[in-house]
Amino acid sequence: MPYPLQLGLQDATSPIMEELMHFHDHTLMIVFLISSLVLYIISSMLSTKLTHTSTMDAQEVEMVWTVLPAMILILIALPSLRILYMMDEINDPSLTVKTMGHQWYWSYEYTDYEDLTFDSYMIPTNDLEPGQLRLLEVDNRVVLPMEMPIRMLISSEDVLHSWAIPSMGLKTDAIPGRLNQATLMSSRPGLFYGQCSEICGSNHSFMPIVLELVPLKHFEDWSTSLL
Repeated sequence: MPYPLQLGLQDATSPIMEELMHFHDHTLMIVFLISSLVLYIISSMLSTKLTHTSTMDAQEVEMVWTVLPAMILILIALPSLRILYMMDEINDPSLTVKTMGHQWYWSYEYTDYEDLTFDSYMIPTNDLEPGQLRLLEVDNRVVLPMEMPIRMLISSEDVLHSWAIPSMGLKTDAIPGRLNQATLMSSRPGLFYGQCSEICGSNHSFMPIVLELVPLKHFEDWSTSLL
């Protein structure tokens, strides 16, 4: 969960999000160094009257400002491609959950079970219990086992939606007639909140997502109680 006046990203819950946060810090440091160098050059040019006419036609300088940006782009591109392939890789998922977007709620189907389906609506403000979060709580949470690879199949029945969980680094579009997939694996138990991240109509702001990650034994007890 984010907290008031938060400047950084949410705490990582999945290995993918940890990699994304490391890449964010890596890229931010490169941008900071480049910005500092440009600021120093601009300030030095404005504060001194000394000029070097020989640098206006120097092949060494032209070589440096051509090769150096190329090397910096490679330093950014290689870890970015690595994480991109990691996000698309799905190896033998332990559980598959189908998510369908509607105006304006989500429905979930656990495809490994026969009749384990439910709809998930936002709880109105007037019906919230003490301690529950406004515009983020739902009547039926998505309960999943932790420390296990889970495949999410995401689509829509009406308009474009987007299924997003920031703390897990997940954001997948729900498109009518198209089945997208995403992989999630939580390294710790807890409640993790998200919302629809694609403007889908007048009640777009009222489509929260709540994942409840629990140990495998608790997940088996929960699924048995619903069947």
